[in-house]
Order: sequence, then C-alpha cells, then structure tokens
Amino acid sequence: MRCIRARSRGIYSYLDEQILIQKYTKELKIEQRFCVDIAAGDGVTMSNTYFLYREGWEGLAVECGAQNFAKLAKTYRDFQGVNLARCKVTPLNVVSLLKGNESPKNFGVLNLDIDGYDYFVLEQILSEFRPSLICVEVNEKIPPPVKFTVKWDPNYAWREDHFYGQSLSQLCSLCPVFRYSLVELHYNNAFLVPSEINPGPSLTPEEAYQRGYVNQPDRKEKFPWNNNMEPLLNMRPEEAVAFVNRFFSERKGEFICFL
Repeated sequence: MRCIRARSRGIYSYLDEQILIQKYTKELKIEQRFCVDIAAGDGVTMSNTYFLYREGWEGLAVECGAQNFAKLAKTYRDFQGVNLARCKVTPLNVVSLLKGNESPKNFGVLNLDIDGYDYFVLEQILSEFRPSLICVEVNEKIPPPVKFTVKWDPNYAWREDHFYGQSLSQLCSLCPVFRYSLVELHYNNAFLVPSEINPGPSLTPEEAYQRGYVNQPDRKEKFPWNNNMEPLLNMRPEEAVAFVNRFFSERKGEFICFL
C-alpha cells in the first residue's frame, strides 16, 4: 500500500531515498547524467534510480534474478540510453562490467545494494571509477565503531536474515583511501561524495548513525525485524563486537567483525 501511495506522488524508492538523490544531484551540480544501478530489481519497485532514467539519464542497470530482469527489460525497453545486464556482480567482474558498458570514469550516480559482499564490490569500483554520488546500503543494525562485513565468497547467497552487507564504520574505512566524504545516512542507505566536491563538512560514522538511524522517530516501525539486535545500541564497543560474533557464530569464517 505504501508503494502505491508513493508512486502516486512520483516517488519509487522504499524510504524516499529518491528525494535525497534529487537533492544531492542538484546541490553538487552533477553534469555527468550517467547512473549505474547494481541490483536494480524490476527497475521500478523500491527503485532509487528509475526517476533518473525517466528524466533522460543514461546508464547501466544490473539485475541477477530471472523474473526481475524480465520485468526490468520490459519496463526499460524505451530507455535507449540505458544498458541492461543480467549477471551476478562480484569484485572480480564489476570493473569489466562497467567498462564494457562504457561507464564514464566520473559518472554521476552509483546505487549499490546486493545484500552481501557490497564492501568488496564498492572497493573495486572506486579503484577505477569516481562516481559523484554514491547511495549504498549498509547493515543498519550494527552501530559504529564496529566494523563488520560479509566476506567475498562466490557461493554466498542472502538468506533473508540479518547476515548481509557491511556496517557503516566498515563502509567508511574506504573514505580516506579513495577520498570520499560521508554526507548522510538515511535509515539503511549511506550517501558518499568525492571530498573535493563536498560542499559541507564530512560526518563521522557516529554522527551519521545517530541522526540517520538511531534518532529517527519511526525507526522501529520501519525496521521491526531489528528488535532482537536492539541491545547493540546500548553496548560498549567491545561488547558489541562480542555480541555480533556470537549472533553469527554459525557463519564463522564468513565475515569480519572488529573495532
């Protein structure tokens, strides 16, 4: 029902990420109207990028699932400047995938949400490309300063549980390496921009996490499945690391978790 109401006002993203992307593309005066969406789904439902393609942006939309890709191909058939790819994106193929689809080095927007080893895919992208705005999912239930990520494994598949992705602090470890700034966390999506075009101060993971997740008044309503992870928010960092390691003990060896 929420998606229907949102679409009636031209919003397709699940938590209004589209509004933030619109804001930042204007504030940053992004001229390279090329968008890469990795894990695009059906291209419309909960899409952060559909509105860009409708506005005439060129780009690349990637989806692995057969049913979603069929819907994506049908919906995007009239978007002449948008290439489609059906494949499983990994750290090993992502750079060649972008290069093969003629993604500019400094393309406008990257949207990344593969529910797994996102950290390692993003690391590879940033080794060759410099998108002006990055919207990337984080595992919102794991607070700073805990650094957590699922390891790259070709056999990994999300089981629709808490075991996926990267914590905000783990994501932010890429920022000094590639000269990016964290400008906002919106529930479970972090927004990064190149430091040289960031109009304001960078946020620390702690600042962004408090504003964008912990202090959101409707957080528990939007993420009721996180109730069993709530104790993490009141733990000391060392306790939080121990909690996460215990919680995912059955997946030992498949993740990294440290301070």
